[in-house]
Amino acid sequence: MNVEPRREWTLEQGAPIGPQLYRILRERIIGADLTPGSLISESEVAKTYSLSRQPVREAFIKLAEDGLVEIRPQRGTLVRKISPAAVMDARFVREAIEADIVKLVAEEADEALVKELTGQLAIQRELPDNEADRFIALDERFHRTLAEAAGKAYAWKMIEEVKAQMDRVRYLSALHFPKRALVAQHTEIAEAIARRDAQAAEQAMRGHLRKILIDLPAIAEARPDFFETADRTITINKEETP
Repeated sequence: MNVEPRREWTLEQGAPIGPQLYRILRERIIGADLTPGSLISESEVAKTYSLSRQPVREAFIKLAEDGLVEIRPQRGTLVRKISPAAVMDARFVREAIEADIVKLVAEEADEALVKELTGQLAIQRELPDNEADRFIALDERFHRTLAEAAGKAYAWKMIEEVKAQMDRVRYLSALHFPKRALVAQHTEIAEAIARRDAQAAEQAMRGHLRKILIDLPAIAEARPDFFETADRTITINKEETP
């Protein structure tokens, strides 16, 4: 299959190779450049990036731990389909952490943070609906900014480690649904922070992260080729919906 990298998927000279390669392949799977069912050749990736096979093998192992690929000895490495159950688990963990993060941020919000969030929201509003890649990057920046403002960089690192399957659904959601609703939810969070209303900020964040519970069944129906068959029927706990 085609593994030719785009410019943003090239290796930076002088930086550690293994983490870069892992990040690039992870982003390509999340962004559906490497689609479920695709076979990724260890030797072909190594040739494309002019590497030995060892860093490629290590990247594949980490991707397998994330549930993104399945390593099949003597047969190749397969990009796995999305597990809705894994998406639900990741959302649960993410909400538990980010609800507390945004409360802390709102309790001690300063003008510099409010200005930063306002600027980010302006960029999000200007972005066309058809630029899913850029919007996902902006969404990531918004949430990471809140974690860093709360002094919880390690908590954000934990979120990054568990949310790979959730990110795949977020990407498909950005393709299938207008981004206006997500920007409105970000705005609600930012406005609560500006008012230093911790309770409202927490509720807005929970509602934002639970949006995936509403979108997931429709996305799975629209793109069944991306989802595991056994998990195709998705049941939502009504107590979890906003």
